[in-house]
Amino acid sequence: MASIKDVAAEAGVSVATVSRVLNDHPSVSAEARARVLAAVEALGYRPNAVARSLRTDQTHTLGLVISDVMNPYFTELARSVEEEARALGYSVIIGNADERPDLQDHHVRNLLDRRIDGLLVSPTDGGSPLMLDAARAGTPMVFVDRWIPGVDVPVVRADGRGAVRDLVAHLHGLGHRRLAIIAGPAATTTGRERVEAFREALGAHGLELPDAYIGQGDFQAESGRRVTEGFLDLPEPPEVVFAADNLMALGALDAVRARGLRVPDDLALAAFDDIRWFVHTDPPVTAIAQPTGELGRAAVRALVDRIEGRAGESVTLPARLVVRRSCGEPPASPEPSPVTNRSQS
Repeated sequence: MASIKDVAAEAGVSVATVSRVLNDHPSVSAEARARVLAAVEALGYRPNAVARSLRTDQTHTLGLVISDVMNPYFTELARSVEEEARALGYSVIIGNADERPDLQDHHVRNLLDRRIDGLLVSPTDGGSPLMLDAARAGTPMVFVDRWIPGVDVPVVRADGRGAVRDLVAHLHGLGHRRLAIIAGPAATTTGRERVEAFREALGAHGLELPDAYIGQGDFQAESGRRVTEGFLDLPEPPEVVFAADNLMALGALDAVRARGLRVPDDLALAAFDDIRWFVHTDPPVTAIAQPTGELGRAAVRALVDRIEGRAGESVTLPARLVVRRSCGEPPASPEPSPVTNRSQS
């Protein structure tokens, strides 16, 4: 394996000159820089990233802690984060919290010990003192999708309230009046926000959200199945179930089919967090889509701004309603199979 001395000998310059070129120092002439870069290419030289980070106090590595790597929304988010980070010269280390606050803090602690340059987190709950301490200590940090109130860092997220209003108006127009929700964890900002938005949208149409029509889920498929079974056992079941994330929607679909019932004939179903699979289910699921790819890219840009001494602003992007056929919509032309769109989940 070639060393920095080999590069210097090949280029006919000093080791110090090679070092300055590799660290993009402006004092090197264009001619010397070209010789060094040609030697690097010819010898296949790769700088020692660890040693280099000790000199520059930067590792060019970002940490990403996501709530659940099995959730297709977070999988796509992680993909867009990695792509944007790579384009900006950073690598990414990913930790999966699996919707567990203790595992989230474990990953955050390990990433900080690895001397990452900055941290992206989608918090599993709002009570992590570790992240509050890290933010107060000056660790460059950005929250993505979810956030912790009181922690003063940029937040990159989608605003789903408008899309939820559109969904409820759509359901009301189809004649539905008994609407229920499978809620996400109340400890998460998204869990609370989606229930509040749903309640407000119902109120705009003179509809109520009784306690019996609020089922507590945990953003996992099994909770969607359990809550839907409870709804179906009510003396007056709802006409529509709105699942506050895609995995809970899949669990709801399983529960309906396990009873020998059909969507939407016996129970209509809608979901927050559109995924590519929903166009292939029977029937295709009406869902709210977040601009997942753009959220990931915007989060990386905000974090790199913080790392490089710029402000790093919060970003809020709109979600949108995607109407399919799971709520009793009239048949339409077949929806094309979605091609991966890095700005949508």
